Amino acid sequence: MAWDCYVIFISALEAALQFYLSSWRIRDHFHMLRNLLWATSKHDVYLMQNYSVMHWSSLLRRGKEVLNVAKPIIPTLKYPGCSAETLSRVQISTMSVKDNLMVAGGFQGELICKSLNQTGVAFCTKVTTDENAITNAVDIYRNPSGATRVMTANNDAQVRVMDAANFACINRFTFPWSVNNTSVSPDGKMVAILGDSAECLIADAQSGKVMSNLKGHLDYSFASAWHPDGRILATGNQDTTCRLWDIRKPSESIAVLKGRMGAIRTIRFTSDGRFLAMAEPADFVHVFDAKSDYAVGQEIDLFGEIAGISFSPDTEALFVGVSDRTYGSLLEFNRRRNDHYLECLF
Repeated sequence: MAWDCYVIFISALEAALQFYLSSWRIRDHFHMLRNLLWATSKHDVYLMQNYSVMHWSSLLRRGKEVLNVAKPIIPTLKYPGCSAETLSRVQISTMSVKDNLMVAGGFQGELICKSLNQTGVAFCTKVTTDENAITNAVDIYRNPSGATRVMTANNDAQVRVMDAANFACINRFTFPWSVNNTSVSPDGKMVAILGDSAECLIADAQSGKVMSNLKGHLDYSFASAWHPDGRILATGNQDTTCRLWDIRKPSESIAVLKGRMGAIRTIRFTSDGRFLAMAEPADFVHVFDAKSDYAVGQEIDLFGEIAGISFSPDTEALFVGVSDRTYGSLLEFNRRRNDHYLECLF
């Protein structure tokens, strides 16, 4: 696949957080829904592009196909009772990458799990055949004992938990509405569950028992993220706001962050908890400084639908995927330090 990549340098954004843009443009069109972009380091980004999951190296300035979902996908993991099945021409709806594991969900309830350091796809299946089958979100996390788990959220109102060792479904929780998003707390004990309801739930990640009901949003919710300290949860809603909750006092939100025009579809914290970024469906990404109690913010105004956002683990870069047939791009915003020589980078 031809990648027309070149660096564009644009002067520093005039805003308090001082992120500046150094970006490259990719000629091919992103096929996106949301959460289709993940940075595993400052130099390694995984993203959907048409029917391929691509790995982009900012050091080499080139991309490599990791997975082609237009072709038949044959799982390599086989054992008695295994629910794996061959899939083909999957339309990816969501994706997550963590600890060398890539998990993708599809519009027809598909689930694909691939180890990045191994060839082939370890496991793939349809987790549901319900007519409202879309896999809205996938989450990779470690439970309190350290075992890796995969959690899926689907339009069939169910949340499924799978063991990443053999991809057996070990738990299933049912809710009264379609589940649009789940995110597990850093300690693996709690899970935020959001969907076609104005209420957001905090449940026990092991049993699915609801522990708290967060009330304050006015419409359906689509995104959530935990602060690394595990005490603050951010939720994004169609009412164009992101609310912050102290789970020790869940009766009301501690802050309300407003978007510009659309629903808040993606939320990310930096690994040190200093910054929170939230993306609208198109045109706007907002970055807030947690150190200022989220009072100081920077608005990034761009053009096109947003395929996903991701901070690099070292907190130095924010990646934004833009889905547009003409201006489809992967943008890298670098954190501005007080070192003035950074202005001379090219």
